[in-house]
Amino acid sequence: MRVLVVEDEKMLAELIKSGLEDENYSADLAFDGEEGLFLAKNEPFDVIILDIMLPKLNGIELLKILRKKGIETPVLMLTAKSDIEDKVLGLNSGADDYLTKPFSFDELLARIKAVLRRKFNMADNILKIDTLKINLSTHEVTRDKMPIELTAKEYSLLEYLALNKNKLLTRAEITEHIYNYEFDLDSNVVDVMITRLRKKIDKGFDKKLIVTVRGAGYMIKE
Repeated sequence: MRVLVVEDEKMLAELIKSGLEDENYSADLAFDGEEGLFLAKNEPFDVIILDIMLPKLNGIELLKILRKKGIETPVLMLTAKSDIEDKVLGLNSGADDYLTKPFSFDELLARIKAVLRRKFNMADNILKIDTLKINLSTHEVTRDKMPIELTAKEYSLLEYLALNKNKLLTRAEITEHIYNYEFDLDSNVVDVMITRLRKKIDKGFDKKLIVTVRGAGYMIKE
């Protein structure tokens, strides 16, 4: 999953980014409200971690703009204040949850997962598509109860496809979301990864879940 971290404390932002990447998330950073707003409006994110106290444009105003524009990406707000009024203001402005500094990374990760469960209407952290099951907490994957071993990037790709089931994802979207611009858009890295993933997910099953839309991209079709 791809996360936008909007936080002006650069050391904290880098620590969050590093921790998320260790958990196989893709993370982008913005150090002020204007940069955060630009990225949130123009790039696809699964979650936004948003500090309230930001230079140029504070987090509350940024969030209000996003919601007015119809951008419903889940937002987890960070605040150095424990004042209940700040928390209420954030929630009333469209935030999905809040976390008061200082916080542990484990708690931040748990809040992100809780927000995503609500977004995708999951009672637990299990994504189910036909006989395919993906545990978002442990990254365990099974099909027809048989375990499937995936690399970190293969898992990230499968998770992205599964969270967007029945939706066409272009090669550009996959490259930006999973590889975070590590590869040129003209590279065939996505096609290679899809081929590897398809062998692990679909080989030996009559029903093929990973579908190629010729000339456009890929999807998981239920």
